[in-house]
Amino acid sequence: MNSAAAAPSARPPSFAEALRVWLRIGLLSFGGPAGQIALLHREVVEQRRWISDARFLHALNFCTLLPGPEAQQLATYLGWLLHGVRGGVAAGALFVLPGMVVMLGLSLLYATSGEMPLVAGLFFGLRSAVMVLVVEALLRVARRALKTRAAWAMAGLAFAALYLLSVPFPLVVLLAALTGFLLPAAFRAPAHDVARDGPPALLDAVLAADPGRPARLAAQAWRAGWVAVACWLLPVAALILAGAGVFADIAVFFSKMAVVTVGGAYAVLAYVAQEAVQVRGWLTPAQMLVGLGLAETTPGPLILVLQFVGFMAGLGQAGGMAGGIAASLLTVWVTFAPCFAFIFLGAPFVERLHANRALTGALAAVTAAVVGVIANLALWFGLRVIFTEVHRAGFGPAGLDLPVLASLDPWALALSVLAAMLLFGLRLGLLPTLGATAIAGLLARLAAG
Repeated sequence: MNSAAAAPSARPPSFAEALRVWLRIGLLSFGGPAGQIALLHREVVEQRRWISDARFLHALNFCTLLPGPEAQQLATYLGWLLHGVRGGVAAGALFVLPGMVVMLGLSLLYATSGEMPLVAGLFFGLRSAVMVLVVEALLRVARRALKTRAAWAMAGLAFAALYLLSVPFPLVVLLAALTGFLLPAAFRAPAHDVARDGPPALLDAVLAADPGRPARLAAQAWRAGWVAVACWLLPVAALILAGAGVFADIAVFFSKMAVVTVGGAYAVLAYVAQEAVQVRGWLTPAQMLVGLGLAETTPGPLILVLQFVGFMAGLGQAGGMAGGIAASLLTVWVTFAPCFAFIFLGAPFVERLHANRALTGALAAVTAAVVGVIANLALWFGLRVIFTEVHRAGFGPAGLDLPVLASLDPWALALSVLAAMLLFGLRLGLLPTLGATAIAGLLARLAAG
C-alpha cells in the first residue's frame, strides 16, 4: 500500500497506549543519556514505527543543544508530536517520576541506614550492564548518524576534543553546529518521507493526512511553554520573597543549574559538587559520590543526582527528614519545569524548519558530534566500571585517562561480559539483561563477603 493510500486512515496511537509505552520507558531508562536515547529509539522507532529515523534524529539534535537532560527532553518532544501538549507532559513526566520515586526512597534509606550491602550488590550488577548499554547506544546512533565522511570526521574530532583535550562540551556542540550550518551538504540528513525499506512511519502518515496538525500543535505548545515558565519561576520568586532560608537557596541554585547544564549532568557535576560541598556545606564529598552512584544506577536522567543533593541540604538545614523530602521535591521541580518550557517554546520552531538546509546541516553535524560524545562517555564509564583506579596522564595540552592495571575488578569485568553476551549474543532484551546482571552482582558481592 502506498503512502497516499494509507494517509487518509492514519491515526496516532491511542493516548492510553502511548502512556503505557512512556511508563515502560521511564521504568527501564537506565544507562544515562546514551542508554536512554537508545531505549527511546528502540521503543518508538524500531519496534512500533511511530516516529521515523530522520524525525527522531532531528528532534535529538535540537534537544542536544538545550540545557538540561536531553533524553527527558527528547521524550517530551516525541510525546508532543504524537499527542500534543498532554502527550509531551505525559512523556516527560513519566520519564522522570519512576526515577524520582526511587531516588527519594534510596535517599531516605541512606539517611536512616547508611550503606546497604544488598542494595549495593544489586547496583554493582546494574552498573556493569549499563556500560554495555552505552556501547549498544554508541553503535545504534553511529549507524544512523554517520552517513558521510564529514560526519565520521566530526565524530572523531568531537571524541578527541573531549577525551584528549578536555574541551568543554558546549564548545564542541557549538563548533559542530557552526560547521554544519556553513557546510550543510557535507552533513546531509535523510528526508522525512517514505523509508527506503517500507511504508512511512505512523507520524509521517498522520501529517500527510492532516496538513493543519503542525499549526495546531504549535499554538498549543507556545501557550503551554509560557505556562511552564510561570510554574517554574513563580514558586522561586515566592520562596525568595518569603525568606524561606535553605529552600530559597535551593530554588535559586538549581534554577541556575537548569539553564546552564548544556551537555547533560556530567558537564555540570563538577561545579555542583564544588558549590554544594565546599561552599555551601550541604553534604560531604563522600556523600556526593554516593548520590552520583545512586543516580547512575536508577532509572531516569542522571541529573537526578541533584535531587539527592537537595535532599541532603534539606535534611541538614531544614529540620530533619521532612525538610529533606520537601527540599528533594523542590529540587526536582525547579530542575525539570524549565525542560518543558524549552521544548514547548522551541520545538514548534524546529519542526517548521525541516526543509531549511542550513539548520538541518547544523543539527546533523551536532548528531555526528554526539557520536563522539557517547564514545567518550562509553570509554570514561567503562574504565571506571572495570578498574577501581584511573589516573590522568598529561602530554602537554593533551591527556589520557589510564587505568591502574593492578586495580582490575574481575567481578565487574565478568559481569560486563555477561551483560554483553545476554544483550548482543542471546538478544534477551533490556529488562532481562538488567535483571540478570543485577542478581549476578548481588551474588558476586555476597560471595566476596
